[in-house]
Amino acid sequence: MQVKIYAKSAFVFAANVDCLSLLIRINAMDEKINAKAIDQYSGVFATKIADSYFQNKERITGPEILALCEISQINFLVVKELMGQWKRETEKWKSPYFDYDDAEVHQAMVTFKNALSNHIAISKIDFVPLLKTAVAQTLSLLLAPYDFYANILDSKGKALLRVDELKNETRYLKINKAPLEKLVGKLEERKSEVIVGNEAFALLDSILEEVNFTPEDVDGYLALFAKVAPLRVDELFDSKIEEPKPVASAPTSPDPASVGIRRKDFKIKDVLTINQKFMFTKILFHGDFEIFSEAIDRFDNLDNIRQAQQYIDNHYPDWDKEGEAFEEFMAILQRKFS
Repeated sequence: MQVKIYAKSAFVFAANVDCLSLLIRINAMDEKINAKAIDQYSGVFATKIADSYFQNKERITGPEILALCEISQINFLVVKELMGQWKRETEKWKSPYFDYDDAEVHQAMVTFKNALSNHIAISKIDFVPLLKTAVAQTLSLLLAPYDFYANILDSKGKALLRVDELKNETRYLKINKAPLEKLVGKLEERKSEVIVGNEAFALLDSILEEVNFTPEDVDGYLALFAKVAPLRVDELFDSKIEEPKPVASAPTSPDPASVGIRRKDFKIKDVLTINQKFMFTKILFHGDFEIFSEAIDRFDNLDNIRQAQQYIDNHYPDWDKEGEAFEEFMAILQRKFS
């Protein structure tokens, strides 16, 4: 089964293996997660679990969440969502009259949070969305861990990422967590309290070069999913479709179809897999993730493929136009501006 090849091979990084060439080989054969299919399956799975539990109960408690289903990762990610909701609510507690940053107040808040966490009680209508999100995240962590990492590290772009928050994210992971644990360990060794999101992403790149990591048993988890709701794994992926290669140079005469604004709704940075980010950064942007990110933002603000080709000709004349990285990058641009 192709997903098994994808999940197994994507993480075998022996010490003497060239990480870049391995990533390219993986990227050439893998398939991208279909977000809509994941969302639909997660909804079915969550509904069946919830229907079974709430058949005789009105609310679910914290201990019951942790024992809800056989896939413990789902249970822990539900708790993570709850803690995230708590954090968002407490961030609203700001006042011009009271000092919420005072040490005594902060300690009281921690005590309050601990007490509240022991009195979780959620109705079915409020619980199902949390469960659905946790199921989707678990499938992503299992089938596309690179993209899962990217969502954590790249979500804030150039904004500062707190190391303690990243460590807290890792606490809830039970599947494929070694790379993020290693990242947190390196940051703590450096006594870093914050790190730029792009820098953290680049550091993860170096970690993946040195970690010899074998993922969890994919088939075992898929069997547990299938016990609740039938699962066809191939339907959770988008088959890779060959795009036409770009022309060697832009047309000399204006093309009415390309002159007008035909920008797609999607942002390039939002559709790239972490494999593609690694490959483009290393091959096209000389290993500088910050330069790569700035360039992607510029491409996202162009209006058509002619402008993109002209920008490449002017700024990146050294790119290997016969190379796989260039061809794949151009395929993404053509899809955006088609």
